[in-house]
Amino acid sequence: MDQVDVLVVGAGFAGLRALYRFRSQGHKVLVIEASPDIGGVWYHNGYPGARCDVESYDYSYSFSPELEQDWRWSERYATQPEILRYINHVADRFDLRRDIQFNTRMTNATYDEASATWVIATEGGKSVRAKYLMMCVGQLSATKSPNYPGLSDFKGEVIHSGMWPKHKVDYAGKHVAIIGTGSSGMQMTPIIAKEAKHLTVFQRTANFSIPAANAPVTDEEDRAVKASYRERRERAWNSATGLGFMPNKTSALDVSAEDREKAYEAAWNRLGFGFALTYFDILLKKEANDTAAEFIRKKIASVVDDPVLRDKLTPKGHPFAARRPSVDSGYFQSFNRDNVELADVRESPIVEFTPEGIRTQAKSHAFDMIIFATGFDVFTGSLFKPDIIGRHGMTLKKKWADGPVTHLGIGVSDFPNMFIVVGPGSPSLLSNVMVSTEEQIDWMAGLVQKMQSEGSVEVEAQPEAEKIWGQHINDRVKETLYLSTDSYYNGAEVQGKPRVFMPYSGGVRGYRRILQRCAEEGYSGFSFNKTPAALEDTASLAKV
Repeated sequence: MDQVDVLVVGAGFAGLRALYRFRSQGHKVLVIEASPDIGGVWYHNGYPGARCDVESYDYSYSFSPELEQDWRWSERYATQPEILRYINHVADRFDLRRDIQFNTRMTNATYDEASATWVIATEGGKSVRAKYLMMCVGQLSATKSPNYPGLSDFKGEVIHSGMWPKHKVDYAGKHVAIIGTGSSGMQMTPIIAKEAKHLTVFQRTANFSIPAANAPVTDEEDRAVKASYRERRERAWNSATGLGFMPNKTSALDVSAEDREKAYEAAWNRLGFGFALTYFDILLKKEANDTAAEFIRKKIASVVDDPVLRDKLTPKGHPFAARRPSVDSGYFQSFNRDNVELADVRESPIVEFTPEGIRTQAKSHAFDMIIFATGFDVFTGSLFKPDIIGRHGMTLKKKWADGPVTHLGIGVSDFPNMFIVVGPGSPSLLSNVMVSTEEQIDWMAGLVQKMQSEGSVEVEAQPEAEKIWGQHINDRVKETLYLSTDSYYNGAEVQGKPRVFMPYSGGVRGYRRILQRCAEEGYSGFSFNKTPAALEDTASLAKV
């Protein structure tokens, strides 16, 4: 059995960052990756139009000033191929591949209490023993496909946006269906519409979306960013979202309608996600949110010709950004094309799949290709794929049966020496995930360094600390509008999933300060043992 100090699960951005940091501290690190190559979500999501919704300069590693200066982004919002080129460049530049095993899927991990180590089993039958288990499996990696009656009877091609084929997909002359209107569906629709003979988009819920405002990065812009990259990073680290945008300290309700319109117009044409920060209270007060939502609805109405379609495509019934908004490049305009049709599944639900296509309550559709853009089992889906077994046979699935509980989104009681990167209980998908990833990994590295210096073999979150952190998560989210609608933030994307709010809404800056304070207090809320707790328990029983 191979033995390492740190076993990292996943070779996406988080896994590579963990490998780099812990290896640089002298640890023996092994990364296992189920896929044939690095990239995580960016390896699999190769659908047309796949693009990051965070600006390229911010969706990048900050640990190497030389890397920052040498890499040249071509667009404000990088495409999936460019992001893959970047992560491959990083892997090659820092010689990371030699410590990664590809095509290696973890099936289970069991904590050996006697030795204070994790024993990890893989699909191929190999086992690895590790002092520390780091779960870098991502939040958007466990794909979710509806199980419609007759799905297996469909004779055409079925594709999920989250597991896009590596071969070129041809739409020319074909009747294509896209099921889902989240980010993936909105990004691919304009591109497929230009190539397919006919495209039908199946919509359950009309979604808010902001124009990407994408553009090529000029040499002048590149030089300007690189001349002050550290300052840019500091702004991101000290912002609420990790995007570097500082919200306007004025309420949306304290300005004239004319001034508000000008501010929204400026943000609409440049800021992407930053639109939600035009005023500080857009996600705090319904009345303030209404002003932003109405502005967006008017923008949608202005580019959709057909009044019936316009009404169906206009989001209603939930506040702007209470669900993750999309960033698109011509999604709504696509419905002005003669070859694009909207199928409203609230109005006419899907009844079944047939060999020829899809039958709704209203009509039968014939398709050559059906694309599921139905998203993921977010936050916990990827963590539940393997069996993770902690103390006394406790499984993570059982521990989290009523929803995830953590201390700081990092540690879980009954699961010593296991760390979760950007999972539930951390800012994760409510932030620029790259900022949160690096913040957490560097903090974890400091924790391990403390253990080494003190001779500790176990670190474990305290149950009481989990309760306090869980209460803090709930207290902070009650200050916002996030609980006012169903979303993957609160488990509504999967039937039967516990309905609890999963990310931390207190912001990147606030979370960073909490981590710093925890470290200054000797990593409060965590227990340290210099001998395995199981052996101490055995010794205590022997004395009795």
